Amino acid sequence: MTWHVLGAGSLGGLWAARLARAGQPVRLLLRNPQRLAQYHAAGGLTLEENGVRQILPLSAEAITDSAPIHRLLLASKAYDAATAARALHARLAPGAEVILLQNGLGSQDQVASLLPQARCIFASSTEGAFRRGDFHVVHAGAGHTWLGTVPPSPAPEWLGELAQAGIAASWTADILGRLWRKLALNCAINPLTVLYHCRNGGLQAHGEEVAALCAELVALLLACGQADAAVDLQAEVERVIAATAANYSSMYQDVAAGRRTEIGYLLGHACHEAAQRQLALPRLQALEQRLRAHLGARGLPQD
Repeated sequence: MTWHVLGAGSLGGLWAARLARAGQPVRLLLRNPQRLAQYHAAGGLTLEENGVRQILPLSAEAITDSAPIHRLLLASKAYDAATAARALHARLAPGAEVILLQNGLGSQDQVASLLPQARCIFASSTEGAFRRGDFHVVHAGAGHTWLGTVPPSPAPEWLGELAQAGIAASWTADILGRLWRKLALNCAINPLTVLYHCRNGGLQAHGEEVAALCAELVALLLACGQADAAVDLQAEVERVIAATAANYSSMYQDVAAGRRTEIGYLLGHACHEAAQRQLALPRLQALEQRLRAHLGARGLPQD
């Protein structure tokens, strides 16, 4: 079965390239004929691993084409996911599977509500990848992808295809716990790297602030029924900061490039959930306000 991939950015491009390299049929979905022409002019999708570049001339089509889709990897930014779902609604065959590879929380439920005819599979990944340019993906660090549905359901047969393609992935009955854990990690690290204009390792000089944020994030996770996601959170945050000390966070990179961030689905979602539960998290809420002001001062969207 063909893997249709919308979002040929970092993770979407990494999956598309690896699946195609393993002999799986892959088709990229691009937003308009102009983007399709740019892709053809580039000669395909470039994957860079360990300094070695490989150009893969994957098939591609405009999102407005009419052929039915049975398996879709939706790897757009969280704030674009709902728009993409609306655009593809008519093309999704009954019983189609849609893998949602977005940061944060909130967009998954939006997409699932828009695509009732599909089986929506949530994903949480620790793979390291970034775009060096249009249709040029760099694999920056090996990671793992967790997949699952809400409510839990049996694993799909195509998990074996991921393994053959070198995509480390596992099926879990607790995908929400995985997504909450990653959201908490991102909330403790990414906003501070933007505000202090530093690599991840620079946060080692702000240990007390990181620890205080972790304490509030643990309180939020417990209030949201995610006790497992709260276990040893601060220790893992500190481990990630040390292991990725030389890296710039994805939010830092977005701000540096003048791109919209996913604040609404990360820190914004965390603060919204706290407010819904009348849970006072003063440091987290102050961090959200500081970050929104920082984005606004640079003319970037604050949602």
